[in-house]
Amino acid sequence: MIEREKFLITGFSGFVSKHFLDYLENNKIYAEVLGVDVNEVIPFDYLNFSFVNCSFKKIDLLDKQAVEEIINAFKPQFVLHLASYSSVAMSWKMPVESFTNNTNIFLNLIETIRLSNLSCRILSIGSSEEYGNSIDNSIPLSEEHPLNPISPYAVARVSQEMLSKVYTDSYGMDIIMTRSFNHIGTHQKDIFVIPSFVKKMIALKNSSNTEKELITGDTSIIRDFVDVRAVVEAYYLLFKKGKKGEVYNICNGKGTSLTEVIQLISSILNIKVIQKTDPNLVRPNDNRIIIGSNEKLKKDTGWENKYSLEQSLTAIVAYYNN
Repeated sequence: MIEREKFLITGFSGFVSKHFLDYLENNKIYAEVLGVDVNEVIPFDYLNFSFVNCSFKKIDLLDKQAVEEIINAFKPQFVLHLASYSSVAMSWKMPVESFTNNTNIFLNLIETIRLSNLSCRILSIGSSEEYGNSIDNSIPLSEEHPLNPISPYAVARVSQEMLSKVYTDSYGMDIIMTRSFNHIGTHQKDIFVIPSFVKKMIALKNSSNTEKELITGDTSIIRDFVDVRAVVEAYYLLFKKGKKGEVYNICNGKGTSLTEVIQLISSILNIKVIQKTDPNLVRPNDNRIIIGSNEKLKKDTGWENKYSLEQSLTAIVAYYNN
């Protein structure tokens, strides 16, 4: 009988789940995966793999009894906690829901695992937004850099990380924390900036209008974009080689402004656009520049980023063109 690694993935309907499953399959890793999500609709096929046995259950992670039933029945070796309201823009519009969802579902999950005495490794997925604004000479940001969250979403992510540390230090639970920088790739929802740009610019290219006007928010901000395929490889390596109780940046290590991203997409699509800023799309307070250091991740796991920004954007353009 084949021995399979058992993964519980929360937030299963998101694009990161799809790419994590693809990583397991492409690397011929025999795995049993249970995906859970509050949404019924999964926008990808999770049943037709050769190496991965995958099932899905719709549950609300705020429902303590439902979480207990899942944990006690499935008994995962690894928990990939992706479930969140992951949009910074949405957190400004719905701060209460953003904070409650992002902290309470995680607390429900780890408390259930603690009470069940289950020995498993948990990956608590955080965000580069936790760092907030930093002065230029502190770039790239290492894991030791002080946290300065400046959005409701970022505050919730810091809270989740602090809960992880409490449960690791006080109860000895095996939790690893990430600060995952802006990851991009196919199947990402177009509420996020890169797929939003790509969809709009494809529409502009296909329109009969001679003036190709792209309405945007503030495109001078600089972000560290990393391909989702590189991100999920980092997650798997952290499950295998990461150190309990440690925090890891998952990032490219290079900064790119949104203006430069638009120029790259324009080049891929062979289109010229005129940018126009809509004040309503500018956030109340936004991090000016976020670039991370991935030295710790490389040192502890041997991870290397295999994808350039151009490769990522080309894949996203091809995905939306199809």
